[in-house]
Amino acid sequence: MARKNQHVVPHQNGWAVKGAGSQRATSVHDTQQQAINAARDIARNQKSELVIHRPDGRIRDKDSHGNDPFPPKG
Repeated sequence: MARKNQHVVPHQNGWAVKGAGSQRATSVHDTQQQAINAARDIARNQKSELVIHRPDGRIRDKDSHGNDPFPPKG
């Protein structure tokens, strides 16, 4: 499975989780926190980045579940 960053974005029915580059929402939630929780699970499974947007679409926060921040030195 390809690693796609997961975005939590405003949606007409609340908040959506979308994979980077996807037109369709993976899931839609009533609250931003519900969408964040769902997106975080996906990002952890895919070892990708979680990107949380504000209601106006600007990025609010990022949370990386991908690369090890302290990789072994070789």
